[in-house]
Amino acid sequence: MKIALIQSNPVTGDLRTNAAALALAVARAAEQGAELCVAPELALCGHNAGDMLLQSGFVEDCRTVLHATAESLGRENSFPPLLLGAPVANPIPQGKKTQNCAVLLKEGKVSVIGRKVLLPSFGIHEDTRYFEPGVACGVLHHKGWRLVVTVGEDVWNDRTFWQSRYLFTTDPVAEFIASGGADGLINLTALPFEQGLAALHHNMLRWLAVQYRLPVLAVNMVGGNDSLVYYGGSLVLDGGGRLLARAPAFEEATLMTDIASKKGGSIAADLSAEEELWQALVLGTRDFVRKCHFSSIVLGLSSGVDSALVAAVAVEALGPDKVTGLIMPSPYSPAGSIDASLTLAASLGMRVQMLPISSLLQSFHEVFSSSFTGGLTGPAEENILTRIRGSLLMTWANRFNALLLNTGNKSEAAVGYGTLYGDMTGGLSPIGDLYKRQVYSLCRWYNGVKPKSIPEAVLNKPPSAGLRSEHVSSALPPYEQLEPLLHDIIENGCGAAELAATGYAPDMVTRVKDLMRRAEFKRRQAPPILHLSKRGFGGDWRFPIAATDG
Repeated sequence: MKIALIQSNPVTGDLRTNAAALALAVARAAEQGAELCVAPELALCGHNAGDMLLQSGFVEDCRTVLHATAESLGRENSFPPLLLGAPVANPIPQGKKTQNCAVLLKEGKVSVIGRKVLLPSFGIHEDTRYFEPGVACGVLHHKGWRLVVTVGEDVWNDRTFWQSRYLFTTDPVAEFIASGGADGLINLTALPFEQGLAALHHNMLRWLAVQYRLPVLAVNMVGGNDSLVYYGGSLVLDGGGRLLARAPAFEEATLMTDIASKKGGSIAADLSAEEELWQALVLGTRDFVRKCHFSSIVLGLSSGVDSALVAAVAVEALGPDKVTGLIMPSPYSPAGSIDASLTLAASLGMRVQMLPISSLLQSFHEVFSSSFTGGLTGPAEENILTRIRGSLLMTWANRFNALLLNTGNKSEAAVGYGTLYGDMTGGLSPIGDLYKRQVYSLCRWYNGVKPKSIPEAVLNKPPSAGLRSEHVSSALPPYEQLEPLLHDIIENGCGAAELAATGYAPDMVTRVKDLMRRAEFKRRQAPPILHLSKRGFGGDWRFPIAATDG
């Protein structure tokens, strides 16, 4: 049986556009002989629809579009059925009003095939807020095949794979197989990118294929929506766990396979860790701009490595003619910073605009000269510098309907090394989930792909905020000491006792944890951050602001 896995990139909430795109993919798959098409979890409305799902009429609108699409596809006798993910009203009067379902559009009719059983409520996942769980996997009888249909995390709780700790109390796949068996397993998912997750996902599905001796087909969403970047990589495995076909990561695709003949299909190449990160950054930025209806991108160029990487991502995402870098020199700008910024802009081919801020700084001095004893000095003056830059950037963004990209990284956001309404300004933070050393590493990788794109003067420049004369950033421990500690605190959730037992100096642990606690109010006001790691600042970081740790 020929099956087409439609790796779609929906716009959240745009039901009719998403349905039309799926219908077009079905038509193209029919031309290649597809006998069944499968689209991702919540492909109709977008996986991160959030509180749209709680709005009156939204689920009914989904139902209307599903029926209209089914009727349209049903008028074409040559079109195969379409199995897709969509929210559906809960038929039971108890519990949540909506369920996360696999829906079949066949011969003009709409049928609910399966209802998601395992609903995650951790990290970036909030299924339990919106959905009532199903009770068992679905089953699809098609062309003589009995296919178990699962949604999202329904395949993520195998006891033998997750030997140390599993997330849910039941395993719906094991229960289904025990109750009657199957000829194959289909998983509709919407799995956001996370470093290392694609390999884990593949290994887990391979374990299921081998354990149950079943072909496994998993179709994943692709595209950026808010902070999340869905990576695609839809795949097909035979009953021995052998990879038969795999769609490319980070792009829309239709993956054709024939599970009866075991001929498989095309297998997209593996990506290196750096290339995965790069593609996630580019796709997340591009789709944020596109889906939020901005015309271009603007960012501040400081001659530092952070702004250099963000500029390179922006140029790759939109093209150099739609990216503008503002250079805003002050009396305290480090020597050579303007030349380094101009060289970077020229190497990337992006636009650049010079906006000196010395006169604006002088105006602030004059305004506060009679209010502050000794005038405007110290941190107050330093923060005014970056807030002037933030105002200029936002003004430019407003004037040209541009998205302002924030250039902060995870290391500095963790300890509050940033100024509210200044260098923390922006509509999106592409690299806010990358530690500083990862930023350097990705810049050097990019230079290996496109030589001399990021000048060595930028890569070799000591970190500096340019906030006072001869200012070099030394307020933080060296990154090679700071970042392993931050990783253990953030990603691994280690407390003070465990950190001390690991070998970190107690005074550094105390200092860093105190800096993190005091910076929480800043992070709450930061722009959305592209999710790239096991745990980033944003939806999966929920510490209180007014609290004492230990």
